Amino acid sequence: MKLILKKVHVYLYVFSVALSYFLFWPFFKFFSLKPSRYRNMNRFRRYWAIISSALVGFFYRFTYEVPVDWSKTYLVCPNHTSNLDISAMCVLVNTNCSFMGKEELKDALVTGLFFRTVDIPVNRDSKMSSYRAFKKATEKLQEGITLIIFPEGKISDDYPPTLHEFKNGPFRLAIEHKIPIIPVSSSNTWLKLWDDGTKHGTRPGICDIYVHKPIETTNMTLDDADNLRDKVYNIIAQKIGSEGIAAAMV
Repeated sequence: MKLILKKVHVYLYVFSVALSYFLFWPFFKFFSLKPSRYRNMNRFRRYWAIISSALVGFFYRFTYEVPVDWSKTYLVCPNHTSNLDISAMCVLVNTNCSFMGKEELKDALVTGLFFRTVDIPVNRDSKMSSYRAFKKATEKLQEGITLIIFPEGKISDDYPPTLHEFKNGPFRLAIEHKIPIIPVSSSNTWLKLWDDGTKHGTRPGICDIYVHKPIETTNMTLDDADNLRDKVYNIIAQKIGSEGIAAAMV
């Protein structure tokens, strides 16, 4: 019975996302027509993430190691266990931003418009696609746009999820352009909704997101990319390791 209720809640969440998307669609479409309007597109995406989540009882609680000055440009690197991580990042990054994500999102119903405009699709199996994506990412950073990249590249196939190996790309990008990296640890979103929620259902609650202090890359070279990758990995692994176990026991 409990699983049935969780499965019902999945459909309520999907309905909430779809309904609120279509209510916001005229604004999204208008703001998508010109790059000069993308900042407002992101602002309305943030509202959409808050509303579509809150309607079915998902809320986001952010804890900051240090205050973040969102007037600066960053490369945000969160772990990835749930579709809610995307909404959480929309709420967290209160500035003009761009996600980098898998190419299939360009053709999906509620993400397609974003990945054809403000966001960056990438096919990681194609060297040419990866080159184009990181070229576009470079342009975004040069324009002062914060990038959000999940360094695992996908949601873990394991349940409970494990932290998978990080890709090198985001860390080389940050060093090359001297952009600070912000590691972000999501310890319990998977307990509310793992992946897209279809297998284990969903349950309302508060998603705890820990925002680590930015890591400066000013004095780093590309030779430091592997060390930076490992440093960010260990920061997140340590945080979600302790908090994730505690959350699972609640």
